[in-house]
Formats: sequence, structure tokens, C-alpha cells
Amino acid sequence: MEHGSFEDPSKATFSLTDEDHTLANAIRFTLNQDPRVTFCGYSIPHPSDARVNIRVQTTGDPAREVLNDSCQDLMLICQHVRGTFDQAISTFKTEKGLSAVDLKK
Repeated sequence: MEHGSFEDPSKATFSLTDEDHTLANAIRFTLNQDPRVTFCGYSIPHPSDARVNIRVQTTGDPAREVLNDSCQDLMLICQHVRGTFDQAISTFKTEKGLSAVDLKK
């Protein structure tokens, strides 16, 4: 859900349900890397409410577009981390001559 100014699409607050600090902080990090972002932050309205509000203000580009780009960047970062981890496991197994069964012991 998006709450923003109908007159100024460069400012909006996005509400994500069933999320917490884990995703919100990662999105905030990627948003802060974008030069189009002048402000971003997030809040959790209440600890018992599984909801995160993310505020985005940009230099003029639509906040929705910038948030979408940041989410895409975050997915690429996660894919890179996963690929690097999988490669390190594969290298470790090869160097040690271990099979997947050996690692479970």
C-alpha cells in the first residue's frame, strides 16, 4: 500500500505487511545508495503489528519507481551473495575431497 501526495509523486510512504526490520533495513540501505533519494527511513508502528512503513523522498523521480529499482537492486545483491556462498561451498568440498553426505556427519 502506498500513501503519498497526489500532487508530488516524488514523496511517498509505503506500508509493507508481514515484514519487519530485516527487509526494511535492507531496503533502506539500497535506497540510501541511490543518488535520486533525498530521504528514506522506516518505522514499525507497533511491535505487535507485523507492518513496516517506508518513507521515500526523491530529487524528482517518482518514489514508487525509485523504491522498485531499489528492490530490484536488493534482489541482485542477494543473488550475488547466494552465488558467492554456493561457490565457496563447492570450492571447499573440492579442496577437501568431501561429498555432500560427508558434510552432514
